[in-house]
Amino acid sequence: MLTLNNLAPTEGSRKKKKRVGRGQGSGLGKTAGRGHKGARSRSGYSQKPGFEGGQMPLHRRLPKRGFTNIFRKEYVIVSLSDLERFEAGSTVDRAALIEAGIIRKNDGPVKVLANGEISRALNLQVDKISKTAREKVIAAGGTVKE
Repeated sequence: MLTLNNLAPTEGSRKKKKRVGRGQGSGLGKTAGRGHKGARSRSGYSQKPGFEGGQMPLHRRLPKRGFTNIFRKEYVIVSLSDLERFEAGSTVDRAALIEAGIIRKNDGPVKVLANGEISRALNLQVDKISKTAREKVIAAGGTVKE
């Protein structure tokens, strides 16, 4: 039976702290588990990330392919179905989309795609719009300004 006077942690769940350099009897005296000489035995030693002891590191052994365009423009995608929440005749621009919670303040330029349907006449003022989305907005009686 478990009572307060015989409470103990599970065997092996708690480990004693390694106290290095505290005499030969501790098993980690003299060189304190660092061996003799060499970079690792010295204070201030640090290894470069990815260093594999002189062996060609993995990140240099793997083939490099492709190209990353650093000037790529990332658009925030807004579907036509998201614009259904706006009232007919209202102007939908960046500020209105942020206020409605469709995009965030720090998001990039906005592009409207033709996902879903639109039944209201809205005046869109966005950075980009797909051809099909433009046709659907105009068919619903709205206007588009990029």
